[in-house]
Amino acid sequence: MRVLVVGSGAREHAITQSLIADSTVSEVVVAPGNAGIAQVARTVDLDITDAEAIGDLAVALDVDLVVVGPEAPLVAGAADAVRDRGIACFGPSAAAAELEGSKAFAKHVMAQAGIPTAMALVCDHIDQVGEALDRFGAPYVVKDDGLAAGKGVVVTNDRAEALAHAQHCLDTGARLVVEEFLDGPEVSLFGVSDGTVVLPLQPAQDFKRARDGDEGPNTGGMGAYSPLPWAPEDLVSDVTQRVLQPLIDEMRRQETPFVGLLYAGLALTARGIRVVEFNARFGDPETQVVLARLRSPLGALLMAAATGQLADARPLEWSADAAVTVVIASAGYPDSPQTGVAIAGLEEAARLAEVFHGGTTLQDSAIVSSGGRVLSVTGLGPTVQAARERAYAAVDCITLAGSHHRRDIAANVKD
Repeated sequence: MRVLVVGSGAREHAITQSLIADSTVSEVVVAPGNAGIAQVARTVDLDITDAEAIGDLAVALDVDLVVVGPEAPLVAGAADAVRDRGIACFGPSAAAAELEGSKAFAKHVMAQAGIPTAMALVCDHIDQVGEALDRFGAPYVVKDDGLAAGKGVVVTNDRAEALAHAQHCLDTGARLVVEEFLDGPEVSLFGVSDGTVVLPLQPAQDFKRARDGDEGPNTGGMGAYSPLPWAPEDLVSDVTQRVLQPLIDEMRRQETPFVGLLYAGLALTARGIRVVEFNARFGDPETQVVLARLRSPLGALLMAAATGQLADARPLEWSADAAVTVVIASAGYPDSPQTGVAIAGLEEAARLAEVFHGGTTLQDSAIVSSGGRVLSVTGLGPTVQAARERAYAAVDCITLAGSHHRRDIAANVKD
């Protein structure tokens, strides 16, 4: 089959590499892609915010399957546009993608499905925010209701900071969700769904803060690892039974079936599992470690989901190896990332680990930075610590002036 992947980040680079490794996939085209993706697949210019343009490109390329990576085109209706043209699409409709597009909508669906999550209040003005903060107490959790590329959340003990974030969001016309704080470690679990059946992948943990020790501003993710040696043995089955399948069932009951990748961000609290958030697509950087461990053919899996055939899918096979990803970010990320900076050492790094390009482009035949999270360096090894050593050895080969990365990704994991 021929596959079109929509997106330009390290997530799409990882998806592309896994699709290429699938013997049932004859060609992968990526739109718009980046400098790293262009080394392994054909790339095509595309405005990914234009749903109709995505559908038209799928027709022009005569592809069998479209895989939509980022959330923005999904919320804009990219999957609907592709399906309207009679082409299979791995990605939810615009209506179903509201699970990520609106946190208030996600809370409503969870309430209807009986899915455990944090108590929350939806706020439209600052007085409501103040009342909600006082009700839940510190640490304060304030979330932009809409899409914010993983950076619309503030968790702080400073009430003034929480109010300032709320006011900034309100000034842009956004609603807010104020939540109770959830204690305990966070886990990401992906579920592949055809609208009826949901098939869980392996769990991962990511690191949101920009600096070591979980300091600094929230980001889209500075690293991740999988598997989780410390997690309960029944975690995947428990989350599938209590969270993933009830969500898929409720979406179908509401006549908005969810076809695609359901991302459950979870907190393992003292009171049990609680959902922090749902996303409607593969997470970044968790995808880089999860797919690095997947041994089952990805193209066949995504096509089965897109065509309602997951009930017939074979059990997924996984590598016994662990994977650790370290994100190299531009100077100024996440507030004002510097771009156009030359990158060196990529070939040396690639001898030690997988180097997935996020924000890169070609400039005068040289690879330069073009975004905030520039590279995801992914090491594999028999243990998390062995994978971590390979990832950081590769990171140390790479030069990007002014860049920063965390040195503590998976540092405290005991294999």
